[in-house]
Formats: sequence, C-alpha cells, structure tokens
Amino acid sequence: MTDPIEALAGGSGTIGRLAPGGPGVVAGGAPGRSRAVSGRSRAASVPRPDRAEPAGGGGAAPEPPLSGRLPVPDGTGRFLVLLAVFVCAACGLVYELTLIAVADHLVGDTVTQTSVVLSLMVFAMGIGSLAAKRMRRRASFSFGLIEALLALVGGTSTMVLFAAHLWFGEIRPVLFGFALAIGFLIGMEMPLLMTLIQRIRRQDPGGAVADLSAADYVGALLGGLAFPFLLLPHLGQLNASLLIGVVNAFAGGAVVLWLFRRDLGRRPRAVLLAFSAAVVATLVGAMALGGSLDEAVTRTVQEAEADATAEPPHPGPEEADRTAIAASAAAVPAVVPAAVC
Repeated sequence: MTDPIEALAGGSGTIGRLAPGGPGVVAGGAPGRSRAVSGRSRAASVPRPDRAEPAGGGGAAPEPPLSGRLPVPDGTGRFLVLLAVFVCAACGLVYELTLIAVADHLVGDTVTQTSVVLSLMVFAMGIGSLAAKRMRRRASFSFGLIEALLALVGGTSTMVLFAAHLWFGEIRPVLFGFALAIGFLIGMEMPLLMTLIQRIRRQDPGGAVADLSAADYVGALLGGLAFPFLLLPHLGQLNASLLIGVVNAFAGGAVVLWLFRRDLGRRPRAVLLAFSAAVVATLVGAMALGGSLDEAVTRTVQEAEADATAEPPHPGPEEADRTAIAASAAAVPAVVPAAVC
C-alpha cells in the first residue's frame, strides 16, 4: 500500500518533489513557471517600507513618502515644516499666557490660577498626543484641521472669558475648560508634525525629534517674550489673542494647503480651505467688537476695585472687642484725676 505522504511528496501524478535543491515543479508545469511563482511568493512576503505598520502598533499605517512630490525641494520642505512648528509653538504659548493674564485680571490669586491652568494644559497635552495616534494616516488633513480649531478656540478664548465675566461674574469653569481644550489641541500637533516631516525625507527618529523640539522650544521663547513686551502693550489681552489666532490659522493652512496639497483630494481641500477662511473671518470680525468689550470689562474691574477701597471693612467680633478695650483704657487717665479732685 502506498504511503499518502510519499504519494504527495514524490508522486509524479499529484505534486512534484519539493525537497531542498530539487526542482520544486508542480506536476505538469515547467521549471521556469515554478521559479516565477516562488519568486513572487518571496516578494510578497517582504513588507514594503511605505506600507509597514508604525513601530509600536496601535494605529493605521502612515501615508507613503512624499519625496519628489512637493512643490519645493525636500530640504526646503523640511525647513517650512520646522518654520510652521516654530510659529505654532509661539502661538500656543501666547494662548497659555493669555489665559493666565485674564485669570489674574479678573479673578486674582495669581499663584493658584497659574498652577491650575498650566497643570490642566499639560495633562490635556498628553491626552491629545495619544489621540493623535489614530489620525496619522491622514496627517496632513488632520494637522490643518487641528490648527484651524486651535486658532478658533485660542483666539476667541479671551473674548469668551470677558463675556462670561460680564454676564455671570464667574469665569473659572470657562477658564479651566479653555485650558483643557487648548492643551488637547496643542498635544495633537507634535505626533502629526513628526509624521509629516518623516514623509518628506526619512531620517533617524532621534534626529527628527531633536529638530522638531528645537523649533518648538525656540518658538515658545519668541511667544513668551513677545506677549509681555509687544502684544500686551500695543494690543491688549483681547486683540492680542485674536491676532495670534489669525497667525496660527495662516501658518497651519499654508503648510497643508500649499506644501502638502497633493495629499488632499478635491473635497478635503475645499473643506479645509472653507473652514480656515471662516475661522480667519471670525477672528478678524471679532476685532471690531473687541474694543467695546474690553472697555466694559475694564470699567467693571475698576468699579469693583473702587468699591473695595471706599467701603471700610466690617469688624468681626474679636476686632470689636479689642476696639472697646482700647477705648476704655484710653478713658482711664482722664477719669482718675477728676475723681481725686
């Protein structure tokens, strides 16, 4: 009785011999066809670099490289991405400083408000970085959308806080909400920018992180110095945040709609262009209303400070007792000589 394994391995009527060094020919086929099939099998087993899963998993594969498909040379493209990182970092720090300045102006207790705002923003940045992992497959469109949202939220934050102060007299819930929202959007920037700059030209991840971090930190330095010495003295808190929002929207839109325009289909490009234009129009239009709102808030703050200065503090029970004892002690020297006489 013939062994079925031998029949499969060596029988000429079913499957040819597949031993190492053997022809590996399918019965009835030619050796050339077998080698072609084997070559295709080996090629299919090797993953393509542009379709490989990102290290660490947890997200969709990124888009293929863009080397040679940009409207400028690759080196210029990388420089423009780093320039966008620089500008966006400056805008992000101005948003943070604006929230702190508004809280100090309307609430007081600077140390507490600064600590809470910064802590919430840093926490939200971590959550935003995790959320951006799922958006890397459409990194260019996602980055443009996030920058437009950040420009809208950060640019209008001061106006909304001023309105909350006038209407409700309390801004802390709104303040903390803006700190979380702005921090979340800022945290989503870096993973997407890392994906974009690597798609222009592959480089060592450590070198890419170093380049992005340097542009980010230097941009934050510019924003931190421009806010107290340039923006506040000449524009005020309200118009400063609105102008920075316009700059933020232009920086993000220029990178995506021009540099990475070949990544976008016709409909995504139209959606992103329309949304960015609407954000810029909203911020520019808000500047016309910012003057009256700023004056109203300044007037209410000055009135509150004047009332607090003019109205004497009400003495508590202990202070009233001390005042009565002091008055009695002062009356004793005048009473004693009269009694002796």
